[in-house]
Amino acid sequence: MKRSVVNIIIFCCLTVITSHFAIAQLYSSAEIDKKYAMVLQNPGVQIESSEAINKLYNYQFYEADAEFRWLKYRYPKHPMPHFLMGLAEWWKIVPNTENETYDKAFLAHMDSTITLAEELYDNQDSKIEPAFFLAAAYAFKGRLFAERESWAKAAFAGKKSLKYFEQCKGNGDLSPELLFGDGLYNYYAEWVPKEYPILKPILALFPKGNKKLGEQQLEKVGNNAFYTRVEARYFLLQIYSMENEYSKAYEMAKYMWQTYPNNPYFERYFCRTAFVTGKIAEAEQAARNIISKIDQGMPGYEGVSGRNAAYVLAYYNMNYHRNYEAAGEYYKKAIDYSTQTNSMNAGYYVSSLLGLGKIAERKKDYDEALRYYKLADDRADKKSSQDKEAKAAIANLKKMKREQRRKR
Repeated sequence: MKRSVVNIIIFCCLTVITSHFAIAQLYSSAEIDKKYAMVLQNPGVQIESSEAINKLYNYQFYEADAEFRWLKYRYPKHPMPHFLMGLAEWWKIVPNTENETYDKAFLAHMDSTITLAEELYDNQDSKIEPAFFLAAAYAFKGRLFAERESWAKAAFAGKKSLKYFEQCKGNGDLSPELLFGDGLYNYYAEWVPKEYPILKPILALFPKGNKKLGEQQLEKVGNNAFYTRVEARYFLLQIYSMENEYSKAYEMAKYMWQTYPNNPYFERYFCRTAFVTGKIAEAEQAARNIISKIDQGMPGYEGVSGRNAAYVLAYYNMNYHRNYEAAGEYYKKAIDYSTQTNSMNAGYYVSSLLGLGKIAERKKDYDEALRYYKLADDRADKKSSQDKEAKAAIANLKKMKREQRRKR
């Protein structure tokens, strides 16, 4: 709970992410240093960097890194290349935020972004461009520190991000790119106090938000922006799910997966939303793809996506195909993936235990069924539907065993 609250505080500051070149639209080359104006406005650089960003989102990190390093070689004093390399490290973290393997490289690139942006901030008349990079880099650092429960560091980074964000915020009407920040702020500034009333006194110091407006603004960014389109859609997937707009989430996830077929986050969301909206064939195929990519060791495909995919296949084999043998194997896979990711309290883990209990019960192996139900009861959140189901199953089995003893 503590981590969630701090994450959301940092998240409110994380509203100016990845508008890599949009600032160039705010002022002419005469208003900024010509060298950096050339970097931002040169169509060749934009094409090359956008190609690299597309590779990044498709988890072709080696190819993207080569492009980013070329930009760094050509423009060693600009924060953009380091920010993009840091963004690549962030997307390596996205599939499983518990994985700390990429933290050091991510923080190094964001620190380099901050150093170079501070130099621009001190030496340029216009502060908007360097303020943007400073706000974004500090926001990303704050998000990671919150994930790692480094609360003091998270709060400090969030405060610094907010300071620079204020110099960028409110310019959303100038371009779809900058509208991204306003959209995120409007949605979460209203969402946070409703979900976490304890934060109301803190958020009273901030401008009021508007969830519906924020969602509409992000949709406009997702449809019209060039550089922030993917990030807007990344957040829209989460928003649609929170707002129970599952059809929208499915359409968005399908499009993003088709555009970036090797992005584990988008493929996981496609599998999940196809499952929720009853697209059985698509959900099954996506689930098989995910497990196959995990077995191949493809970048970003690991236990978090695996537990989702395995559960989907177990559920369909259990409830539609009546293939209980296959269902049992997939439930065990979901449990294995959950164990690998240290998520034994997650819904997929508990539901898989319940599923294995039902299969054992069908085989009249009541001792095995009782073992699974007791494990599920132990792991389920108290008073949750899973907890109630496990308790009811345990009570039913105990009653059945008592009746069997009487008949003897």
